[in-house]
Amino acid sequence: MKKIIILSILISSVFTACKTDQKKPKIAVAEDTQLTVLEKIANANGFGNWKDVQSIKFTFNVDREDEHFERTWLWKTSSNEVTMMTRQDTITYNRKAVDSTMMATDGGFVNDKFWLLAPYQLVWDQKSFTYKHTEGVEAPISKATMHKLTTVYSNDGGYTPGDAYDYYFGDDFIIKEWVYRKENQSEPNMTTTWENYKMLNGLNISMMHKRPDADFSLFFTGVEVK
Repeated sequence: MKKIIILSILISSVFTACKTDQKKPKIAVAEDTQLTVLEKIANANGFGNWKDVQSIKFTFNVDREDEHFERTWLWKTSSNEVTMMTRQDTITYNRKAVDSTMMATDGGFVNDKFWLLAPYQLVWDQKSFTYKHTEGVEAPISKATMHKLTTVYSNDGGYTPGDAYDYYFGDDFIIKEWVYRKENQSEPNMTTTWENYKMLNGLNISMMHKRPDADFSLFFTGVEVK
């Protein structure tokens, strides 16, 4: 993929924070045995409040050694209008009509949104991957015993066909670590933490991701949920 898709770059070589809703939206309890593990993870992170979200704005940042990369997104969820803002340019398009001229920009949005809202993507994307839930697995970074959820995307469509993700989480269904494996290869391409969770208008979002093996941090600033 082109340089705009930062996840590919990182692997191949390499939030004004919104105040918490005064009404303190409730997060669905993940104890309903009728729910899938995908739904339990999403609900534990406030997915039930997504229906009230009209827009979300965030800056995606990556610090790697002495380099810094950032870009800001405004997503109007009802219309699916997206605006990307960088130091060089501002681009607005609609995800209902992405043509060849917008694919690189949209690929960047998909990547950055995935990092921000991966627990929700488990529900949004569930028809696009197969998954397996395993209990009592050693997490790769903390070495703590956790649940493991592996998702493998289909080879058809999307910007990263065939890719796999291993999510590590506790009994509260909050993701603590994850592993990205390109094209479902056995060895990890990237392993990071999920930390610094903040509640923003009912959405529980991890603001920081760090690698244990590199001077690397991927984080969010200026996150506004309306």
